[in-house]
Parts: sequence; C-alpha cells; structure tokens
Amino acid sequence: MALILPSLLAGDFARLGESLEAVQALGVPAVHIDVTDGHFRPQISAGQPVIRSIRRATQLELEIHLLIERPERYIEDFVKVGADSVAFHIEATNDPTLAISSARKLGARVGLALSAATPVETCFEVLEGIDFVLLDAGRETLKPRSVSRVAALARERKSRRLSFAIEMEGDYEAAETEQLFPAGADILVVGSAIFDKKECGESMRALVRTLSGNASAAAAQETKFRVQ
Repeated sequence: MALILPSLLAGDFARLGESLEAVQALGVPAVHIDVTDGHFRPQISAGQPVIRSIRRATQLELEIHLLIERPERYIEDFVKVGADSVAFHIEATNDPTLAISSARKLGARVGLALSAATPVETCFEVLEGIDFVLLDAGRETLKPRSVSRVAALARERKSRRLSFAIEMEGDYEAAETEQLFPAGADILVVGSAIFDKKECGESMRALVRTLSGNASAAAAQETKFRVQ
C-alpha cells in the first residue's frame, strides 16, 4: 500500500469547507486532522464541534490525530462525533492499553503516534493491538533519521509477522516519497505541500491523484485545488 493523506487543517482554516472540497477532488479515501490541546503541544486546534461539522460535510474517512494529554479521556468523544480512526501519542498517556481498548470497543481503528524525538522501540510492546503507527515529524523536512525510523519499524513488523500500517507525518514534497515508501512507509500524511500553490504543490497533488487511482477525475477539477 502506498497512499498520501492530506492534513486538512494545513489548508485555510477560515475556509475549511473549500479545503475539504479540494482534498475530496484528489480522490483520497480519508483526511487527517490534528487535534491539539495547548498542553501536549502549545497550539490549540479543532475540537469536537469542528470534527462533527466536518463529518456532516463529507463521506471521507476521518483520521483524528490526538496531540493531547491523557487521550484516553476523549477517545470516545471523538469517535462519537465522527472519527473513523484515532491515533494517540504514547508519550501522552500512562496507560496505552486503556486508550487502545477504548477505541476498539467503539469500533474505531486505533493508532499509536510517536513524536520525532521518541525512539520507535517505545511502542514495540503494544504493537499487536493496533492498526497503524504514526511517526510524527512535525514541520521538519525529510531527514535521514526519519527514513531510519520507518525502516526500523518495518523490520519489527516483518520479524513479528504483524500487519499494522506505518504512517509518516511531515512537511514532505513529492520527490521525498522515493525514500520513505521503499523504507517501509505505507501512508504519508502531508500538510502544506498539498495546498501549496507553487510547483511543489502541483507535483504533490499529481502524485496524490496517481496513488489514489483518480487521476482523470481529479485533473478535471484542478481549479478547486487553488485555494486563494
């Protein structure tokens, strides 16, 4: 599997509906939405009301990335307002097993997220119970360490015959996928490069359309990608 998911909140936050139309036109099956609480990460972003509104506006799957402290308190809330997948940070909870079981009971896909500074080995003990691992590189551009982290996780998956997907979130350009996908990444979560009106944005959107199998349909709606 090779897939690129747009990080929706990297678009114009004041025109979220237009950003949503743009990524829908790309043919992707899902969108990624970061939720921050001002504590685990200093920013504050979308909460449950925004996710509920997005759920009403699209049939795309919603992958919610919880960058919040003690995420087990809110997993049920976000699933109820429309999350199909929930990723929580292993650094933000003392009980990852509880967080995993909370999502499972509600029928949501569950992922473990790791910040850029966290060794991938930190999550090895709970890999059996999850659907995906999200390696969060934040706004860093691609670095050799990012590739090695993906490769290490892919080796662990293969050696234990597990089936979780490996996601990498960062501010990547289309050319950088040539390193991440061969290293073992299945899904790249990309933000500003999707909405960039310059050449790197055109290249990334073309790659997204190709991987999504929707090149012709999305090309006909290219003007929708040009968020003013």
